[in-house]
Amino acid sequence: MGAQKSIHAGKAKIDVHVDFSHKLCASLMLPTLRSSDSPLSLVIGSLCIKHPNLFGGSEKLDVSWDKGLYDSNILVAYRRPRPKWLAQQSFVLQHSLSPEIGIHGIPINNFSRSGSGGVNLSRLSVGLDLKEPASTKWSSSTSIKFEHVRPLNDDGHSISRDHDGLPLTCSGSTHDSMVVLKQESRYTKANDRSFFHFNLQIEQGIPVLSKWLIFNRFKFVASKGIKLGPAFLLTRLTGGSIVGDMAPYQAFSIGGIGSVRGYGEGAVGSGRSCLVANSELTLPLNKMLEGAIFMDCGTDLRSGHLVPGNPALRQGKPGSGVGVGYGLRFKSQFGHFQVDYAINAFQQRTLYFGLSNLAS
Repeated sequence: MGAQKSIHAGKAKIDVHVDFSHKLCASLMLPTLRSSDSPLSLVIGSLCIKHPNLFGGSEKLDVSWDKGLYDSNILVAYRRPRPKWLAQQSFVLQHSLSPEIGIHGIPINNFSRSGSGGVNLSRLSVGLDLKEPASTKWSSSTSIKFEHVRPLNDDGHSISRDHDGLPLTCSGSTHDSMVVLKQESRYTKANDRSFFHFNLQIEQGIPVLSKWLIFNRFKFVASKGIKLGPAFLLTRLTGGSIVGDMAPYQAFSIGGIGSVRGYGEGAVGSGRSCLVANSELTLPLNKMLEGAIFMDCGTDLRSGHLVPGNPALRQGKPGSGVGVGYGLRFKSQFGHFQVDYAINAFQQRTLYFGLSNLAS
């Protein structure tokens, strides 16, 4: 249930999408994380404003606002025109607010769901993105940003410690500040029978001031897809680690629909390192419907105790987990619908629904 509208105001384009269906579904399936009397709390949707020629020199301005049940994200990006052989520059301002369920959430129902831990993160970042000209198979981007991270409770007040009295920030105060240099490289190779994709992200905290975080964090994702007759096998390996200064919110969260299905978000573990493997075999049933079987597994590589405050141990997370299951994929001109049925190592069953690529 909802509405979507595109409005043209001169050269600018405004996309508005308001949706009440997520609110209805979540109120039936999820426990209430916080209460609010604001009318905006009933609205799920997005607002996007694009201007292709802001000052008459082909400068582009993108403003977007996405609002979920308990999270929101505001992004402002300004891009100046540059020759194609030079790195494309974007000045970016972003603010997000989201519950930190992956790290501080409490696993419930044999780890199949994660309840609120009463910790939310407010992130403000401002900086410069540089996107290098892409070659045949390689592409890369670099960014340098100032970030300000502030933990909040469910009432929106700043906090420095969790319910057990342990610090939520690296500094020990109500916020962390840092300058982060990030390099991301992507490699893609594809043909009619298979594809391979590799993504590497490296982040370096720069100590501009003595109290700011100094760390090095990397994450990689390698995906391989291959046709096996009418079937298609997709495998993916994700891993990462962090050294140096660290706040709990920087830990790698393991478990959930994008990680190990059958577990709640972050219910497998949260550590300084992680390794997650996914494999899925799909087989067409007709022109619009596919069946799938899958297996996911993940581990924190026994690094959960290295996270400040050791939230994984206090919440009883196992540190490793396996989920298996099956599902259906329905593709139509209106969008892609996906349903997965997963079983975790504790024999708890979870049903996932997904809807994507909706037609405008």
